[in-house]
Amino acid sequence: MATAGQGIAATALIAPDKPAMIFGDAVRTYGELDRRVNQIAHALRRAGIAEGDRVAVALFNSFEWFEVLNALGRLGALLVPVSFRGKGPEIAYMLGDSAAKLLVVDPRLADEVDRALAEQPLDDEHVWVTGAAAPWRGVSIEQRIAGEPATPPPGAHPGGGYNVLIYTSGTTGRPKGILRAPLPPDRVALQMLGVAQMWGFTADEVHLVPGPVYHTAPGSQGQMHLSLGATIVIMPRFDAEDFLRLVERHRVTNAQMVPAMFFRILALPAEVQRSHDLSSLRKVLHAAAPCPVAVKQRIMAVFPPGTVWEFYGASEGGGTRIGPDEWLANPGSVGRPWPGLAVKVLDDDGQPCAPNEIGTIYLMLSPGATFSYSGADDKTRAAFRDGFFTVGDMGYLDEDGYLFIADRKIDMIISGGANVYPAEVEQVLYRHPQVLDVAVIGVPDDEMGESVKAIVELRAGAPCSAQELIDFCRRDLAHYKCPKSVDFVTELPREPQGKVLKRALRERYWAGRSTRV
Repeated sequence: MATAGQGIAATALIAPDKPAMIFGDAVRTYGELDRRVNQIAHALRRAGIAEGDRVAVALFNSFEWFEVLNALGRLGALLVPVSFRGKGPEIAYMLGDSAAKLLVVDPRLADEVDRALAEQPLDDEHVWVTGAAAPWRGVSIEQRIAGEPATPPPGAHPGGGYNVLIYTSGTTGRPKGILRAPLPPDRVALQMLGVAQMWGFTADEVHLVPGPVYHTAPGSQGQMHLSLGATIVIMPRFDAEDFLRLVERHRVTNAQMVPAMFFRILALPAEVQRSHDLSSLRKVLHAAAPCPVAVKQRIMAVFPPGTVWEFYGASEGGGTRIGPDEWLANPGSVGRPWPGLAVKVLDDDGQPCAPNEIGTIYLMLSPGATFSYSGADDKTRAAFRDGFFTVGDMGYLDEDGYLFIADRKIDMIISGGANVYPAEVEQVLYRHPQVLDVAVIGVPDDEMGESVKAIVELRAGAPCSAQELIDFCRRDLAHYKCPKSVDFVTELPREPQGKVLKRALRERYWAGRSTRV
């Protein structure tokens, strides 16, 4: 039996036939996974990828995503996760900003990748395409690894860390790349093991991955379980009934979810919810977006008693967590800090807020950890205060130290657990010839938490429909970023210096709500 924290290579030695990953009816054992990771690492090194280099990966949920992640980890290189929903200009920006030397891509993304590579060219030797069929461009990853050794490359790192350059929210219209300070591989593995131990996870887990792995939580949770020697079950995309079916079929013990998934499960007929055996579940973690109290109460009745846990944090690090009994006693809270960490709520002068007083939330990083925003020193400096960092969320601590999220300083929208940057959407809308002025905000959405709304001032005598503007956005933006609705106004409210009064705009839609997220 594999023991916690020993990593993929060690599990492959002592339990080579144990399932590492399951995708539909396909199974990748630890022996197979370790061999393929080594072959990909050799091929990457042959392609010139060295320690510290970046490789962009635009893949759907798949075996290959985790195989490439671990191959890069053995070389000390970084994976740059690219959304499979991204459009050409978005992919091009990430390729250029990250200085990616190689792109691994699913052939189903051919059209948008071609658009991206027209802006940020890579030679065909550095475009690797998954699948057995001949690629439309570049080279097949299977062709590249054929004949490569199944043993580790010389000097390879054996670790099992989450070696990524994640792009996250920003208010300038472009996401920011989070560069973590490099740590020794054994230190990275120990940090991941520490998180697993905090949750009580072991090598006996069967972890279900229902969300897109290019997001931090689904990708890191999947990788953490592989590092433990556990089994992960990967969903190609979330489907509520399929989620319940997979839990029963594979006797899943834990999963990482977002509240939008809860909505879809709760929308199933009661008899469908009850028709699947969910008794194997020990922990259901959720994060990424606020969960309405009533929804959480209902989902806690669907899953086995005592299994629904919530955590709050950021791709940058830090966080809080709350168990089911604690939450029932403190409904709406996102909990107290992780062991060894701390949370502060500060006013605009940097002074601690009194209990129940709303201020800016500052999180503590793990000892020895730090980060910077790639190419954005000003944003890095602005995020830190006395060793703690903020992503701009507003909230308060109660008398017992439980954290509650109240609002958001920055204008970022969280829709179904995905970050949407209003300025990025606005920049696209400003390109439409009929648009004179525009503001994009998040408005209440019972399923997604927030949905994207564009408030538009048209040029005089220039008629335009809401659907035309939505379709215009969909040409260059992933659909989840595009407005779900458009309202037209004669004039947007602005401060004297020209800044749109977004808080006033949001007030029209959030009136009567206890929170504004």
